[in-house]
Amino acid sequence: MGRAMACRALLITGGAFVLAAGSISGAGASARTSASDTFTTIDFPGATLTIAVGINKSGDIVGNYRDSTGFVHGFIDQGGTFTTIDVPGAISTDATGVNDKGEIVGQYTDSTGRIHGFTDQGGTFTTIDVPGATFTTALGVSDNGEIVGTYAIGAGATHGFIDERGTFTTVDFPGATSTSVRGVNRHGLIVGLYTDGTGAAHGFTDQGGTFTTIDVPGASFTAALGVNDHGLIVGEYRGSTGVSHGFTDERGTFTAIDVPGAGSTTAIGVNDRRLVVGDYTNGSGIHGFEFSPEG
Repeated sequence: MGRAMACRALLITGGAFVLAAGSISGAGASARTSASDTFTTIDFPGATLTIAVGINKSGDIVGNYRDSTGFVHGFIDQGGTFTTIDVPGAISTDATGVNDKGEIVGQYTDSTGRIHGFTDQGGTFTTIDVPGATFTTALGVSDNGEIVGTYAIGAGATHGFIDERGTFTTVDFPGATSTSVRGVNRHGLIVGLYTDGTGAAHGFTDQGGTFTTIDVPGASFTAALGVNDHGLIVGEYRGSTGVSHGFTDERGTFTAIDVPGAGSTTAIGVNDRRLVVGDYTNGSGIHGFEFSPEG
């Protein structure tokens, strides 16, 4: 596998979206303080960095890790049993999503440095390339098998896409200068983020072509990164200090998610049991986590 920094499921080469780690500020999401909330650290054995990105109803978690030599690999964690995911011939692999049927999606970098999406069905890998694109990333998969992600053509803006059994449809937030699609549920609800004409980033939903902006009140940056089949959305926001924390959005009610003692928290994936995965930073580096809310 190649030398690269494990990414938070997406690195947009056009410069539009880089989801960097950070800490929290006050912004407008109410804080979680319940002693019944449970956070569990996820570290791939021997890894120097671990990021948890997706989780299905069975609790299978996918993500990526960096090994001691600096190489990046995908992984799946099934009840504490970790298995590496490497696309054959790739110089780096990131697993970014998993559905309830066990289909995994992600992105890999080939020997020329080009980024492609992929699916992994029981160890059988299939490349996903939007026709004409210079890079393609697959970032989410529904239980219906719909795959979403991001692509660009040349040095142009990034666009979201949905892949329905090989038929690609572009998803662009109206008026945006760039768009990234990050998740989709079985009802076709799409989530992601876009950049407006001022350079500000916002989260969004797209339900059948009806777009709605998601902004955590008071935040300078909002990204919607995952959604479950009940419409619960998770993501990242940054306050006035420019650093980050995770959030849930339940029909417009925002709640912060912060790993206790962490310098930053980002929520990336959520399943139908309301289990949330993501990553956090502390003095020892970047770690994945699973969050089980009270009740």
